[in-house]
Amino acid sequence: MHPSRVIRGRTSRLLDGRRILIGVSGSIAAVEVPKIVRELIRHGADVQAVMSPEATRIVTPEAIQFATGHPAVTQLTGDVEHVTLLGPGEGQVDLYLVAPATANTISKIAHGIDDTVVTSCASVALGGGVPMLVAPAMNVLMGKNPAVQESLAKLREWGVGLVFGTSVEGEEKLATPEEIAAAVLHRAARGPWVGRQVVVIGGASREPLDAVRSITNESSGATAVALATQAHYRGADVRLWLGAVEVPLPTFLTPVRWGSVEDLRDLARREAAALATAAAVIVPAALSDFTVDRRAGKIPSRETPTLGLTLRRAPKILPELRRLAPAPTRLVAFKLLAGEGTARLEEEGRRLREETGADWVVANDVATMGHPTTDALVLAPHGERHWIRGPKAEFAGRLLDELGRDLSNLTTTDPAGPASESPARRHRRVLPARAGTARARRRARS
Repeated sequence: MHPSRVIRGRTSRLLDGRRILIGVSGSIAAVEVPKIVRELIRHGADVQAVMSPEATRIVTPEAIQFATGHPAVTQLTGDVEHVTLLGPGEGQVDLYLVAPATANTISKIAHGIDDTVVTSCASVALGGGVPMLVAPAMNVLMGKNPAVQESLAKLREWGVGLVFGTSVEGEEKLATPEEIAAAVLHRAARGPWVGRQVVVIGGASREPLDAVRSITNESSGATAVALATQAHYRGADVRLWLGAVEVPLPTFLTPVRWGSVEDLRDLARREAAALATAAAVIVPAALSDFTVDRRAGKIPSRETPTLGLTLRRAPKILPELRRLAPAPTRLVAFKLLAGEGTARLEEEGRRLREETGADWVVANDVATMGHPTTDALVLAPHGERHWIRGPKAEFAGRLLDELGRDLSNLTTTDPAGPASESPARRHRRVLPARAGTARARRRARS
């Protein structure tokens, strides 16, 4: 068995049955291509590669064949590889990824110049409507060249997704294998989440005592990040509202931050339109039940040997979210208890649903807080109940898949329900270029 088959699907099965073609151009970043390929295979993809002559000077076709499990195409032959791989009919790939894409290759693609296998494949992909992603890698001054900027803008206008890395030491670095895989997953996604909007609200609230101290809890925010990540992988347009978190954020997620429960309530009211149009609002946030009156400045410790606090109830957010996001939006609430047992979990979960109007409730024990795995009782609509156990990424994926089926049924039975985006529209959608960063905003205006 080829080594590429051994790792297929180790991370997820989201790209099962998808054929991805990667075009490798002559950047030194081509040495990263085997890692990119393997990351895609770990999500289930079947990956093939085409290479420009300059790329073969940097990474050998044999190395690419080892990574993909297929011979690399280095020149066009009588098999017309660019047409058989990207033209209509049997054998057409699902997505064409150019990584790394040099300034030279980007400009050639934008101006219809076909003098390598990589650019010829791009011409067929653009002409035939095959989804396409480009991951640039070049000197930073080349990236600022008006001609290159114009070419990037043209590709964006044509619906080509641009996947940017970071600018380091005068170089526009190739995006990481994980970032590129996330872009491929998002663009190649199929199923009920494609094109739908989802709001994920997570992290811990912080109720300020003074200018430097606060009351908080032990939540890491990992569940919210996992849910937002898995929703992005499934093609959703994700809005992530985050309190305090202790886990790293993927670069493709751009959070809106909030602090206290009242901050979150104000944010929800400001973003009422986003809540009302979302297919689902998922709330694993660890929200304080109590708050305090904030004192001005910093409470002096020398003059305050003891400190008494008067706690008062914090506003309840879930009923407010239900009001701002009425049906058919699905509201998913989370309930946390401490060592109460299964019967108590279910009882409190059903009570929370009755009190808030949530459609789904996920009830779990405090032992999962900050832990890499989740052991949760899921109360679905119509009285169904079951457990989801496993790593947080697996838990998030399974919950989203179940919720996605619920949304599909809702769309089928209720014409007013949120509808999935059409394939044609999805193919025209452009992946944001590291949205939220100043560099991405500059690119978006170019």
